[in-house]
Amino acid sequence: MMEVGEQDHIHVFASAHPKIAPSYIVKMLKGISGRRLLMDFPEIKEKFWKGKLWNPSFYLETVGSTSEKSMKKYIENQNKGG
Repeated sequence: MMEVGEQDHIHVFASAHPKIAPSYIVKMLKGISGRRLLMDFPEIKEKFWKGKLWNPSFYLETVGSTSEKSMKKYIENQNKGG
């Protein structure tokens, strides 16, 4: 599940095998999406610092004890100001 934030962020709720590092998932999401967007819309490259779409930082939280339903509700409410 992915939600685009109101300003400059997105929320991604992902599931993966325990051997895959969450930071690796973030790296792949940023790399693939950035490359694809810049290929499809080369004119936007001029608007970004050094041609990079994504800031190198990210916030990551695991939700092992939270239900999927609760997490999805949280993400949906972020764009509603709740």
